[in-house]
Amino acid sequence: MKLLRVGTAGSERPALLDAEGILRDLSGVVPDIDGALLADDAALGRVRAAAESGELPVLDADGLRVGPPLARIGKIVCIGLNYHDHARETGAEPPAEPVIFFKAADTVVGPDDTVLLPRGSVKTDWEVELAVVIGRTARYLESHEEALARVAGYAVAHDVSEREFQIERGGTWGKGKNCETFNPLGPWLVTADEVSDPQGLSLKLWVNGELKQDGTTAEQIFSVAEVVRYVSQFMTLYPGDVINTGTPAGVALGQPEPKPYLRAGDVVELEIGGLGRQRQEFKPA
Repeated sequence: MKLLRVGTAGSERPALLDAEGILRDLSGVVPDIDGALLADDAALGRVRAAAESGELPVLDADGLRVGPPLARIGKIVCIGLNYHDHARETGAEPPAEPVIFFKAADTVVGPDDTVLLPRGSVKTDWEVELAVVIGRTARYLESHEEALARVAGYAVAHDVSEREFQIERGGTWGKGKNCETFNPLGPWLVTADEVSDPQGLSLKLWVNGELKQDGTTAEQIFSVAEVVRYVSQFMTLYPGDVINTGTPAGVALGQPEPKPYLRAGDVVELEIGGLGRQRQEFKPA
């Protein structure tokens, strides 16, 4: 299923995109799309039955804002330097273990919402990423099979990053990762049953129409299953938590000088095969 949330910010309603690409209202079936829904097999069964019935009300998509596909996100765990080609372009050694950092849940906005350039920013960068949405509690997992069984679905994430704040201002990466609007998510939460191989997804990103990133999750150093298993050794993952699994080559940081960091008025578009497309205009904060 392709689950999404539509409407003005803070007042989104649950919806789904059916097999014919028709947007349908789910608000009469479930109150929202969140961790509680993803952990409730009976509720998900009702959603599937409603989708298959073809009787859900049709929503007019024209002019309707698409919000983040997941409400009440618990935590966003991010994996750094998780693509072989990205490590090469930045001159970094591939990590022996996954690099973990965090983004606050309040960085999440809709897939086509405006992204704000932080005041004083001169090095805001783009990163298309596969987001993994947790649907079952995960702690101390032992196998990749157990890990994938905890995944409710997948989505497109844009891990916007301010590199000066991240690298040159001391401390951890958090300064460059948690600026407001720095995690567009969606348009859809695609349930795991529709993604046969999370290591076979194409990722692309354009800036002002120019292709900048063109990669595949096959280049991940640590697979989706290994990332979920590994993270569960250090923290408990709950339904509604999100893991951003890293970005392929092609970011501004990896380009020769002068690096083409984002400026006000730039438009970024990104997509992952089967998971949908985003578009954001960048404006001053």
